[in-house]
Amino acid sequence: MDQHKILPFYMSYPLPMHYQREDHIMQDLEYLQQMYPSQAKRYQKRIAAILDKMDYDGSVIYDEYPDRWTMYRMADNIYRILKQEEMQNQKEVISEETWEWIADMIQLLLFYEIYKRRHNRERGFLKF
Repeated sequence: MDQHKILPFYMSYPLPMHYQREDHIMQDLEYLQQMYPSQAKRYQKRIAAILDKMDYDGSVIYDEYPDRWTMYRMADNIYRILKQEEMQNQKEVISEETWEWIADMIQLLLFYEIYKRRHNRERGFLKF
């Protein structure tokens, strides 16, 4: 005979469990982010600091569908800032080929940081 197990009311709505799973996923991503190479960590921290200035209600980073051109322009502006800072602080010259690779890395780090902020804002809390 097929017996159905009766579930308590709080188990019939999977939403709270979903948030616990999301917390675990975010913790896992942050742990893996700690394993970035030193240069990527440095850029990620600087990108987060720059985004702190752009993090407000109505900011373009919270648009439902951010404009691709605006996002690329934002990445390019951050790239220019970081390149200028690197040129002032470093004594060795970095080749243009390396700077192209760094520009791609900055773009990826920027989009990931925006994703994290959008995800945390969507959940109703901010965690930097």
